Amino acid sequence: MYEVEVKVPASHDAVRAALADGDAERVGTVAQADTYFDAPHRDFAETDEALRVRRVATAAETFERDAVQGGLTAAIDAVLDGEYRAEGESRVTYKGPLLEAESKSREEFETAVGSGEEMREILSRLGFDPAATVRKLRETHHVDDFEVLLDAVEDVGEYVEVETEVESDSEVEAAREDAYALLRQLGLDPADQIRTSYLGLKLADA
Repeated sequence: MYEVEVKVPASHDAVRAALADGDAERVGTVAQADTYFDAPHRDFAETDEALRVRRVATAAETFERDAVQGGLTAAIDAVLDGEYRAEGESRVTYKGPLLEAESKSREEFETAVGSGEEMREILSRLGFDPAATVRKLRETHHVDDFEVLLDAVEDVGEYVEVETEVESDSEVEAAREDAYALLRQLGLDPADQIRTSYLGLKLADA
């Protein structure tokens, strides 16, 4: 499976208004804590790969970020482990190298695991060292075959991602152009896209 993704920095309020005008389906909000690992046998920074264990929790319907005192960090905590947690799970994900210069499209493999803590320990015992953890709130909307993701990333900022999945690399270009068109409908400029991952952005600011 190939993930086609375009990411731009953006104000969420303006994008929400555009989504509402376009009759997008609001799915809900989750909190995510992604622990990324360095490999013992190759340098992922050089090979442009990524391996992570994600802990994700769905926010209760009563959750409102602005109602949580303490800012973004407190809101993430409230959904991951606090009063606004509805349900959750853990997943392990491998991301291959970027396929093109025009987007963040890449091959991806992901599966749920029974215990994120145990999965992290297994990787550690095999020599995979934790590099950093990226935490965020993610608000998801559906528009046709695309997900529009409003991400508030701890210590990084606010971004909008437009993404979809295709079966083969021959479908990537057409999907990317459709993602560009959707960005424009939301009042965003594809030329503003950032191909650096949230992990890369966080480490750059460290």
